[in-house]
Amino acid sequence: MDTKRKVKIKRNTKETQISLELSLYGKGINKISTGIPFLDHMLELFSRHGFFDLNITAKGDIEIDYHHLVEDLGIALGQAFSQALGDKSGIKRYGFFIAPMDETLVTTAVDLSNRPYLSWQVPVSNSLVRDFNISLLKEFFQSFANEVACNLHIRLEHGEEPHHIAEGIFKSLAKCLDMATTLEPRLEGQVPSTKGTLSA
Repeated sequence: MDTKRKVKIKRNTKETQISLELSLYGKGINKISTGIPFLDHMLELFSRHGFFDLNITAKGDIEIDYHHLVEDLGIALGQAFSQALGDKSGIKRYGFFIAPMDETLVTTAVDLSNRPYLSWQVPVSNSLVRDFNISLLKEFFQSFANEVACNLHIRLEHGEEPHHIAEGIFKSLAKCLDMATTLEPRLEGQVPSTKGTLSA
């Protein structure tokens, strides 16, 4: 097995064209171009703080709206993690992190359980960072959770600045996934479940 668990994903529709490369056990090296500068920044943070090597080139109908590309990027990233993890043998499976970002505090927890679910508790009154509405991130993480088949909980404890909120979420999730995907030597390559399998 490739110890870095490298995968390549291509997703092409009439609305978006995405090419993505992920190395699960990397150093946080990244090259990201989606046409949405704020999302590029968030994905760079995600890569760096999770130690995931990540290359993304993406285009979409962003002259209409950012929704299609944001959602499809969540799908593609989720597919990459799913393929890289395979049957999820040998991993810790669970991750949890509380990320402070100035006045903002975000709690994130993940279970790589093969049971997709998103709990999104991120109430915001001001959601715009320039022309990017961070409420779109719910669609990104819903798509991601569906494709990875993970149980994902994201909660804003407190915070007001939308940039800080989004940054706290991406950093917190990165640390969660770094923890959950780490290999546990005591498992000796077994699937982390008393059932002997992780299935829906």
